[in-house]
Amino acid sequence: MSIRCRARYPVSTDMKRRPYLAALLFLLTAASAAQNRHASESNPPVAYIPSLAFRVVTPQGDAAVPYAASADWSQPHPEVTRAVILVHGKGRDVRDNYISLLQAAATAEAAAHTILLAPQFLIEEDAEAHVLPAMILRWRHDAWQGGEPAISPYPVSAYEVLDAMVRHLADRKLFPNLQIVVIAGHSAGGQAIQRYAVVGKASSIAAPVSIDVRYVVANPSSYLYFSDDRPTSKEAPFTFAPRHSVLCGEFSNWKYGPHDPPPYVKAIAAGGWQPLEDAYAQRDVIYLLGTDDTDPHHKELDVTCSGEAEGPSRFLRGRAYYAYLHSRHPAAWNQRLWFVPGVAHSEPKMFESACGVAALFDSGTCQNREP
Repeated sequence: MSIRCRARYPVSTDMKRRPYLAALLFLLTAASAAQNRHASESNPPVAYIPSLAFRVVTPQGDAAVPYAASADWSQPHPEVTRAVILVHGKGRDVRDNYISLLQAAATAEAAAHTILLAPQFLIEEDAEAHVLPAMILRWRHDAWQGGEPAISPYPVSAYEVLDAMVRHLADRKLFPNLQIVVIAGHSAGGQAIQRYAVVGKASSIAAPVSIDVRYVVANPSSYLYFSDDRPTSKEAPFTFAPRHSVLCGEFSNWKYGPHDPPPYVKAIAAGGWQPLEDAYAQRDVIYLLGTDDTDPHHKELDVTCSGEAEGPSRFLRGRAYYAYLHSRHPAAWNQRLWFVPGVAHSEPKMFESACGVAALFDSGTCQNREP
């Protein structure tokens, strides 16, 4: 599979002349074509779709994914040393998410050497409401975040799209001085990035050309566990014990556990899960948790039996998972846990915080909290 970039409308390619401001104005003035007669109460169609699209070339034919970008990345950018890919949450709101990314980049004064990218993984309702071309990839409900194949036009995983984005960035003819790719997501986007950091190909694509990859996982509802162990305590110090399937029959199935994964994941895990877990423990992963994301009844919190098995709230689930994984890899470990004080479930407040800016752009510092 390969990928090409296509713009439906012209964009500025001069990153040195206020590209983030230009992108912000473009996003704020863009008109929506959505017809909300197709809206559902739980997952209505998006109001905005970016004017750029990846063209994904598959053996079956071409498909495309909308995305926002701070520059025309089909052209060489020797000034770029950092790329940040932001994956949206459940609502697929690229506009507001991308604006928060622009603000974080402005705080870090990173415009001169950074390219920002935000893909949009659409669902059936989006395609119907916007009357999108048949080649635009779309998924059923939230299946994109777990790496499930698209339902149309071809069975492409969202993880394959991320692979292709990193592969494009790793082209030294286009980005001869790129040093690091940061792949980030909040909430449902955080769920996608946590699993992708385990099974995705980004690190193996970037390593041969000496590009580092960092994964920033912010306030997800759940995590991928590698065993049947789940937390038996709600507060630190956390304890763990095997959970029995009679109490929660699907807790060990993907995306909560390694069993019965989708095709993309199954192919990656063909050699066994232990090598994947070992490699993941040594990857540059930052878990970014809002200390006030503690509502056990939040409207978007995963309250399935499998989700509840990981803890009562996002903040506690994140702390428990970090303790779980670190206990299995006390020596070969390269992950960090950062807290954003006073912030609940808000992507702008998370990524625009001092810790968020440090995670995305290495501007400033943040204290590692545990173990």
